[in-house]
Amino acid sequence: MAYSLKSSPGHLLRRAQQYAHDLYSKDVGASGPTPRQFEVLHVVSQNPQLSQTDLVHHTGIDRSTLADMIARMIKKGLLSRKRTKEDARANAVSITPAGKRMLKSAEAKVNKSDRAVLSALPKTQQAAFMKALKAYADALDKMESGAAAPAKKTARKAPARKTTKKKAKRKTKRR
Repeated sequence: MAYSLKSSPGHLLRRAQQYAHDLYSKDVGASGPTPRQFEVLHVVSQNPQLSQTDLVHHTGIDRSTLADMIARMIKKGLLSRKRTKEDARANAVSITPAGKRMLKSAEAKVNKSDRAVLSALPKTQQAAFMKALKAYADALDKMESGAAAPAKKTARKAPARKTTKKKAKRKTKRR
């Protein structure tokens, strides 16, 4: 089968993501949070004192990117971070009053953007699209956690033959 952009999941996902990002940028504006910053602010506002590790699991943002983001958001006064009492190595992240204001001012704009993303599809297809998208994200989460690696077809090995002592000695002598 020849390669086709119209049937490439990667290409189609990139196009959809670019469209969603463009709508988000237009609706939220340059002064608002980036999509990932919004996700972090939202999750932290819903889960006070969340560890950075748990924040990785909630957002799907990789650990090193998230650590850099949090550091920048702390400098902007949107988040605060402190060591947890349970584990002195772990950091708990909290939203600041400035972070709450930014989140609140962006929520309606983000909702508008999300509605516009879905409006590209007929209403009769939107629920099925969201269901499939959630199932895909859940499958990716399971793969990342190691709970369910993608199925691989492996060639069956022939059963091992029993080697007698005489055969083993002959093989050793030939070498």
